[in-house]
Amino acid sequence: MAERPAEQMPEAALESVDCDVLVVGGGINGAGIARDAAGRGLRVVLCEKDDLASHTSSASSKLVHGGLRYLEQYQFALVRKALVERERLLQAAPHISRPLGFIMPHDRGQRPAWLIRAGLLLYDGLARRAFLPASRAVDLRRHAAGKPLKAQFVRGFEYADGWVDDARLVTLAALDAREKGATIFTRTACTAVERHALHWSALLVGAAGARRVNTRCLVDATGPWAGRLYQDGSGDNKVAPRLVKGSHIVVPRLFEHPHGYIFQHPDGRIVFALPYEGAFTLIGTTDVEFAGNLDEVAISAAETAYLCELINHYFAAPVSPADVVWSFAGVRPLAAAAGAGQAAQAASRDFQLNWDAGAGRRAPLMTVVGGKITTFRTLAEHAVDSIAAALGNGHGAWTANACLPGGDLFGPAPGRRAVLEYDCWAAAMVQRYSFLSPALVRRYARAYGTRITRLLENCRTGADLGPQIVPGLFAAEADYLVRHEWAASGADILWRRTKLGLHAGADAEALVDAWLAARSAETSAASASRIAAPA
Repeated sequence: MAERPAEQMPEAALESVDCDVLVVGGGINGAGIARDAAGRGLRVVLCEKDDLASHTSSASSKLVHGGLRYLEQYQFALVRKALVERERLLQAAPHISRPLGFIMPHDRGQRPAWLIRAGLLLYDGLARRAFLPASRAVDLRRHAAGKPLKAQFVRGFEYADGWVDDARLVTLAALDAREKGATIFTRTACTAVERHALHWSALLVGAAGARRVNTRCLVDATGPWAGRLYQDGSGDNKVAPRLVKGSHIVVPRLFEHPHGYIFQHPDGRIVFALPYEGAFTLIGTTDVEFAGNLDEVAISAAETAYLCELINHYFAAPVSPADVVWSFAGVRPLAAAAGAGQAAQAASRDFQLNWDAGAGRRAPLMTVVGGKITTFRTLAEHAVDSIAAALGNGHGAWTANACLPGGDLFGPAPGRRAVLEYDCWAAAMVQRYSFLSPALVRRYARAYGTRITRLLENCRTGADLGPQIVPGLFAAEADYLVRHEWAASGADILWRRTKLGLHAGADAEALVDAWLAARSAETSAASASRIAAPA
């Protein structure tokens, strides 16, 4: 987006908000920066034109990992940084994340076994492992993970990484930011910005109207839209990320054991097959250069066929496009430039912080490009270190030893115990809320962690959950998500705050939207009644 000239900025009376940092973009990087900055005492406003995590940040492979394949590209610093953050994230959010074992079947026609083993040993040793087991060779004829595979795959390797609910991670980061003083506006677009000597003026427009924000620093965390928020015409601050689409498919469960698979493809890509939502398998991802409408990103038929073809190379039971029950796609904004002859899958996933410090008495601008779900916290820390220094804030970094909301299972500080004893904590929740089904309580525990007590604070019997809107979704949870987590539509609730859309019927979104409309009308009527009541 180009800067709108001053004379075009509306001069009508608008609500005006002053802050230190305006973050534009409600994906994982924007939410992480808002959280870090708010925790340092900076006045923060975040705006997102859609729902939180409604684009790239909810379309990942949902892995907390170092990036095993990046070792072949000698990106050792990136892998080590991600492995350190893997441990931190698993401990800071043990409810929405968990360790996950992976099986890599050895295909004799590809990398030699000794090279894979050497790479795994390096992966084990690049960063300290507090609780994840070391890699090892396995006999797939005896290992449970070998059963679904074709008989030719007799040897493989096992190693450990992690899994996270990516959309919930974004929501929890934004929730933490708000609880530390940030103001979060969802479904609110930043439609114009003006740069002044000591501040920016921005126009934010949402369903509730428009407001002007005056901020000392502007952060462009718009993901694949990065670089479009502001251009001064000189070209000096031009940011043009490389846009690469990654797509995933979900099919009925292909295996019963709890491990994930990592498969090699002759073209150099890596594809994962992961246990997903109990009854399903998640398969992805692809790497395709993207030049289309960023608001209309979807998997192509060719990508679906590609993923099915690769899976069918390894699994005994074939998968076809007709088996796909859900798919999703997102566009990754990579810092590496396109057109240099480098394949998309080989481009670095490291982040880049483009800092325009505002020389000549101009307010500073930061544009964020790239990054991974795993490294969101350290990206935010580096970004806010620069912002805080420019704004004269000396609070210092704090997130390395802080839990995300709901992650404080055994106290306020992250620790190994929360990861190793999560099942014991969840069992205690099942016992505490014995008037509900164990499966429902376990889902609540996974989604909300210790915030389960807030969700169920008014529940003493199953009836207190209210009506069941769609299978698995009761009014109490939907109301909680509206009041505390910015949910405003059936898609927000069924596909981002939960994954109940996979388990409900085709009309589930419409049913939730109808419930939300009725709730809104009831709330409005109650408010009008209170205003009309005599003193």
